[in-house]
Amino acid sequence: MSDTITLTGIVATPPKHIVTSEQLQITSFRLASTQRKFDRTEQKWVDADTNWYTVTAFRSLAANAIGSILKGQRVIVTGRLRVREWATEEKSGINVEVDADSLGHDLTFGTSVFTRTPTATATPDTPESAEAAEQIPDVPDAPEPAFDELAEQRAKHPSELPVPF
Repeated sequence: MSDTITLTGIVATPPKHIVTSEQLQITSFRLASTQRKFDRTEQKWVDADTNWYTVTAFRSLAANAIGSILKGQRVIVTGRLRVREWATEEKSGINVEVDADSLGHDLTFGTSVFTRTPTATATPDTPESAEAAEQIPDVPDAPEPAFDELAEQRAKHPSELPVPF
């Protein structure tokens, strides 16, 4: 049985990338996820406990992660949770690990640019790529009017709009 979990947090270590002798790509990093709570006596939000996770990505996710994720960035991770006990002669503890299924930047705190990586099986002339293109819904040429108005408002008066965090 595997538990799927979604986490948000800060990449706490520089991602490490290896390629095994079987050409399996693996990228891993530590994720710090700090809980927030409202302190009624201070009337403000404060940091509470921090949970630490080791996040590991494999194959194409690993290759894309090492090219995209940096220490200090806020990310969202979805994957399979594993909790393992460990012991040496001197110490013992518990590792909390996540085998990542999906990984990306947390857009609550910034913007990101997506670049699709080419796959070995789908080239512009293959049926796979034509089939994938058919599954993408048509996007209208013009943005929604409400978005245009918001963009104009933000350009004229950036300090008057709420900041989402």
